[in-house]
Amino acid sequence: MKKIVLTGGGTAGHVMPNLALLPQLRKKGWEILYIGSEEGMEQRLIREQRIPYYPVATGKFRRYLSWRNLTDPFRVVKGLIQSYKLLKKLQPEIVFSKGGFVSVPVTIGAWLNKIPVVLHESDLTPGLANRIALPFASVICTTFPETLKHLPPGKAVLTGNPIRSELLNGSKEEGLELCGFSDDKPVILVIGGSLGSVKINHLVRAILPDLLLKYQVAHICGKGNTDPTLTGFKGYKQFEFLGPELPAVMAAADLCLSRAGANVLFELLALKKPNLLIPLPKSSSRGDQILNAQSFKQQNFSMLLYEEEINETVLKNAIDTLYQNRHEYIKAMTESKLADAGREILQIIETTAQNQRRQNRAR
Repeated sequence: MKKIVLTGGGTAGHVMPNLALLPQLRKKGWEILYIGSEEGMEQRLIREQRIPYYPVATGKFRRYLSWRNLTDPFRVVKGLIQSYKLLKKLQPEIVFSKGGFVSVPVTIGAWLNKIPVVLHESDLTPGLANRIALPFASVICTTFPETLKHLPPGKAVLTGNPIRSELLNGSKEEGLELCGFSDDKPVILVIGGSLGSVKINHLVRAILPDLLLKYQVAHICGKGNTDPTLTGFKGYKQFEFLGPELPAVMAAADLCLSRAGANVLFELLALKKPNLLIPLPKSSSRGDQILNAQSFKQQNFSMLLYEEEINETVLKNAIDTLYQNRHEYIKAMTESKLADAGREILQIIETTAQNQRRQNRAR
């Protein structure tokens, strides 16, 4: 059986595209293994799929002052040694890396073992982990055409972003029942990212009484961010995180209010959900979500609000405008040529592995 190691973690954005590839990899006869971080959310998500999971130490390159900036380089070295030994033992034909800092030691460990690596970059500009890993990889797949100009010619391929097939098969009726909603008011789905957004959570709850006059609100708040005083509030349902239930809740949504990570953008595009994006500001990120959101706004897939400019009144008005003009956004998304990237990425994985087999036989 062909054997592949998947890696990536830290946030759901670095795991979900890997999950999206699982059905196609299994259909093609690949044995799938996963190397992830010791503490990241990917461990639970991957083990739910009954895939062997191997944790390694990892560090994070922070853009702010922290005492952990002194200790994390040692964790990176430890993770590199662990990854090298693991890959030498597991002997996969190829590694597919979705990013996150756990992917750096795994990619370098694969290169040291002469195992080819395919990277995937979701955002419009490459993240730091992928920039570090790029010299050790054979191919990097990109989501946005604008990304190609930031990468070496001949190594980058435009594929788009893989979408989990189960998202396309959600039941609106199940979603409404799960939330305790009726079908006589439109539903807004609020997605603050897998770790939640304090700013979005606060703004939505501040205008909740006004919103509930016209809409019902399903709110993915992030771990530990639910408000117990609002539990059981009619027309408002809170979730820390949605796993298997997400397709049904997304099917029930008429509008989405979201951060602008590439994964959720392409899920909203595939589902033709009119959306209002509030990207992470540059003050707390490298600005990738702003570029992602601007790209989708230019294609008329999304409305865009910058966090620095937003207040309660602005948010209420923007939601109403989005609902009034929802058909224009649905039309633009329906006419889009962008498709699920799973098939293209799988072909690159297969081709890269075949090329490596030929090289091994030639030695």
